[in-house]
Amino acid sequence: MSGTLTLVIGGAASGKSAFAENLIVQSQKTRIYIATARVLDDEMGEKVQRHKDMRGDGWDTFETPLAPETVLRDRSANEAVLLDCATMWLMNHLMDETDRDLAEGNLINALISSEAECVVVTNELGLGIVPADPLSRAFRQAQGELNQQLAAYADRVVNIVAGLPSVLKGTL
Repeated sequence: MSGTLTLVIGGAASGKSAFAENLIVQSQKTRIYIATARVLDDEMGEKVQRHKDMRGDGWDTFETPLAPETVLRDRSANEAVLLDCATMWLMNHLMDETDRDLAEGNLINALISSEAECVVVTNELGLGIVPADPLSRAFRQAQGELNQQLAAYADRVVNIVAGLPSVLKGTL
């Protein structure tokens, strides 16, 4: 039997991560954090540090920018996993020019077969202006497609706007 999958989606700085972290804490299970961001500059380093400070102690953290499925495979029903975030994970794959279809399939299969309660944070990029350059448009398109796949398999989908949750699928 597999655990549940919750997708937490919203815009930048909407409160997605805080909401997702709270879901994990409320589960009262062993907390696992899968970090997908690559720290390539000071600004990203500061953002990662803010997230670490916000989470506090009590989390087992795995930094895996390309293969979170390797961590998800070994999780048990007494664990709750937060993958933060699918957007950075996708960007890593696009920048490394990996096989995106294979990577997405591996991620989704690991999420839906995991025994753990899984929460995935992702960004909604499709509500803004059309990006000016082809790479940004391709990324926005790929993110929208990934979000649709994740939402299709998720037991729950929660949209966060201004720190407020709106349940799109399932119940809290």
